[in-house]
Amino acid sequence: MARNTYQHLHGRARTRFFNLISGIKSANLIGTHDLEGRTNLAVFNSVVHIGANPAMLGFINRPLTVKRHTYENIRATRQFTINAITREMVERAHATSAKYDRKTSEFKACGFDAYYAREFDAPFVRESPVQIGLEYEEEHHLANGTILVVGSVVQVQVTEGVVEQDGNVDLSRLGLVGISGLENYHETFLYRRMAYARPGESSREIK
Repeated sequence: MARNTYQHLHGRARTRFFNLISGIKSANLIGTHDLEGRTNLAVFNSVVHIGANPAMLGFINRPLTVKRHTYENIRATRQFTINAITREMVERAHATSAKYDRKTSEFKACGFDAYYAREFDAPFVRESPVQIGLEYEEEHHLANGTILVVGSVVQVQVTEGVVEQDGNVDLSRLGLVGISGLENYHETFLYRRMAYARPGESSREIK
């Protein structure tokens, strides 16, 4: 296996390599609005689980070297939504990565329907089978200028019939996609489900 295979890469090629090398991540649209009610929608591949009790999720925001409408809206309104992307949504979802001006709503420009739940102000993506509403909790500035934004989960809407008795969510039934890098979209399916591992016991598959 070749070592240091990235040293000859420069510019966008180097950026693409390091965006890809960590593997496939979840594909999500983050929905926000500003204090004037103008909606914003952007694709992210950096949503991470922070904890379950209390329920928290986070995502990595790029350095604030240019206007970051998603981040600015979250800090102003303290609410945002995370919406999973399906195969049918890929083309429209990817289009949200274009640099629209603040007055242009990516919901409208990219063909998504903004949906508002009761007692929550940030817009959800109606077409998404997994919709999560969050309130801004905290942020952590990292060494490279990126920001880990953490939100507390206040509500979740999931397509009926995929949440099982033990809390497992059969995401494979929802047609979700994953992202590697900034432009590679992958279909997902359930390969195996493994039981909780304990020392000295063989790994066991849940049928």
